[in-house]
Amino acid sequence: MRGLLQEYLAAQADRAGDAVALVMGPERLNYAELETASNRLAQMLVQTGCGRGDRVCLLVEKSPAAIIAMVAALKAGCAYVPLDVASPVARLARIVRSADPAVVLLQGSAAGLLEELCIAGAVAADLPVGGLDADAIGAIGRVFGPEDIASQSEAAPPVHGASSDAAHLLFTSGSTGEPKGVVITHDNVAAFVEWAVGYFGTRPADRISGHPPLHFDLSTFDIYATLRAGAELHLVPPHTLLPQQLAAFISTSRLTQWFCVPSTMTYMAKLGAVPEDGFPTLERVLWCGEVLPTPVLAHWMRRVPQARFTNLYGPTEATIASSFYTVPSIPADETAPIPIGQPCTGEELLVLGERSEPLGTGEAGELAIGGAGVSPGYWRDEAKTHSVFVLTSGSTAPVTWPAWAKTASSTSSAARTLRSRAAATASSSARSRRRSTLARKWLSAPSSASTLQVLREPRSAAPLRPLREPTSVRPRSELSWARCCRAICCRHGGSR
Repeated sequence: MRGLLQEYLAAQADRAGDAVALVMGPERLNYAELETASNRLAQMLVQTGCGRGDRVCLLVEKSPAAIIAMVAALKAGCAYVPLDVASPVARLARIVRSADPAVVLLQGSAAGLLEELCIAGAVAADLPVGGLDADAIGAIGRVFGPEDIASQSEAAPPVHGASSDAAHLLFTSGSTGEPKGVVITHDNVAAFVEWAVGYFGTRPADRISGHPPLHFDLSTFDIYATLRAGAELHLVPPHTLLPQQLAAFISTSRLTQWFCVPSTMTYMAKLGAVPEDGFPTLERVLWCGEVLPTPVLAHWMRRVPQARFTNLYGPTEATIASSFYTVPSIPADETAPIPIGQPCTGEELLVLGERSEPLGTGEAGELAIGGAGVSPGYWRDEAKTHSVFVLTSGSTAPVTWPAWAKTASSTSSAARTLRSRAAATASSSARSRRRSTLARKWLSAPSSASTLQVLREPRSAAPLRPLREPTSVRPRSELSWARCCRAICCRHGGSR
């Protein structure tokens, strides 16, 4: 069992409290300051009534204050829900209603948005609201503000929780446009972070980019890998959008790692923002979330020759990424796609046929993902979870349903029903022939664990067998496909 994510920060504050942790424009926080600020806010949350398993919605722009709020929510035993303040009110209202938060944390710049959510009925009049800055003082329903937070103890509140608890909920639109909450646990994040810090050699001297928005799962890697390694996280301001602005940010911040979606790399390459022999401090360039055109990769590799380039792949449901491929040299054939690579430690990839049977070398099938990164399921949506997650027939692990994922009306009998349903599905050939609709990814079964090569993409969602309940994660030596998540993305080489 791994520890809790907030322990990364506490460990670094003890080890090197004066080291810089967060940078955004002129604002800089060291590890000791970040630890103290998050402890005070966590104490405030507990005093407000937050407890283990509660949700804390963050109506906050990307900023050091947002990072403090995330860690504080974890220290209070809660799961945080980062909200996109640029989203339409109607979408945010659906997310807030679904998350059913115990408190909303607010920056003054989003006060107007909070008022609209109140009008929409998503935020009840008695829902506690915490203001994180002076501009939030006049917010509707405000229960506490910065002066109240500052009066709290600098010590962290008592730990209540386990590494299997939810750390955050990430809401994605899916194919229907209706927000669905993916539950990500401390264990899910820590599994990827521990592998990534080891594989990439992340160290205290690193200066890591924070480019993705905080409601996007790639930011999870930026934040917690930085805290794990004791490095510096340089948050890219939300208004820094133009290619030349991003290039200037990389240079002036003297970044050693740049992580973004491929469209950003493409944008920078096409508009001449990647200078010849540029970005001399960059050691690693990582991408995830979409297909990176091979000519764009070649352009970057020629102009930043000292950096190592790595493609990460995996759906949100599998936590950040499940596989990786570090490109050994500038591609000679720029028409060939970039492989998604091999599984990260603790993850497994398998190419399955129409009957969910493993396929042989060179055969095309559906990619299934199993292992420590696979989410327990969708927030309070058992039906959707059953359609995407599966307990494989070779597994003997007991099926469990997390209490935090049940609706208010669920009872203990729901878990018994799910266990019975899993057993019936496994033994019923008639039920196993039932189909549901999901997008799927076709791949060639690899001859070794080294790479998975994309063959083709489907033009539309194809009918697949319904999948079943998730089970608890077991040690890597016992994984044996205990839990699998279908790769529900439509783009090869990408993760969404």
